[in-house]
Amino acid sequence: MLDVKQLRVLKAVAEHGSFSAAAEALSYTQPAVSQQVAALEKRAGATLVDRTSRGVRLTEAGSALVDHAEVVLARLAAAEAELEAIAGIRGGRVRLASFPTAGASLLPPAVALFTQRHPQVELSFVEREPEEAAQMLRAAELEVAIVFEYDEYNQPELERFYEGIELHRLVDDPMFLALPLGHPAANKPRVRLRDLSDETWIQESGNHSWCGRFHETACLAAGFTPRVGFRSDDYNVVQGLVAAGVGISLLPGLSLTNVREDIVIRSLGPNAPARRIAAATLAGRYRSPATDAMLGILEEVAARFELPSGAAVAAA
Repeated sequence: MLDVKQLRVLKAVAEHGSFSAAAEALSYTQPAVSQQVAALEKRAGATLVDRTSRGVRLTEAGSALVDHAEVVLARLAAAEAELEAIAGIRGGRVRLASFPTAGASLLPPAVALFTQRHPQVELSFVEREPEEAAQMLRAAELEVAIVFEYDEYNQPELERFYEGIELHRLVDDPMFLALPLGHPAANKPRVRLRDLSDETWIQESGNHSWCGRFHETACLAAGFTPRVGFRSDDYNVVQGLVAAGVGISLLPGLSLTNVREDIVIRSLGPNAPARRIAAATLAGRYRSPATDAMLGILEEVAARFELPSGAAVAAA
């Protein structure tokens, strides 16, 4: 009989393309992953993975087994959820994921409130960007993920990205302008993006970054293409570069839980570009009472959420 744990390891190898990457994803050692795959090959009586100098590749038998493994693991997750439902919210588990800024702001009070109300439910959390979190939801590795989307994002591409995912809207997260002290726009009664077309901008890394593309789209809508001089996905680094006076940036409100004293945060007004924060679940999949309770608490926390005091600046 095939071993479920070994099937899960093979599926991770297939998804991540190497034993080392699969080991990191599963919190295993690389030799442990190799041993699990070898044991599964012995049980299956066939070579499942071709090992090459460039990594690993599934054989025909391996691909077929992974297809079946996905079904088996999803059914097991559904069975676990049903058992949790029978027990009500007196037990079970909720596995959570979130991108960093929501994980530092929205998630902690929600987790604290859930733990207070449902202390017997096991909670776990991993930090993941929306793309990976959506994949984990489809693989039944999560119950809830906090994700984001942008109005200006290409809608067909967005629909493909979240195919099979149900989004429960939580809160809108407007963008704010980060300026160095002494910047000419720091004390103006009104700040508009179009007045900053000649500035050097600090933007997220990578041409395919959602945030980076949104930043560029917002500037294009204001009538100019931003001249990007520096890139970083760490908002602390972005604030440091702004403080050094080498550029300015757009920062989401959720990233402003800790604002440096040597930068200025300005609002872009009620029509500022914004991203939508949502709790994501797998569409059409049974949700346990514990999962529904977590969704309710996330919505409750989001309804009373206020932007950090560093963002409480005069409207543009």
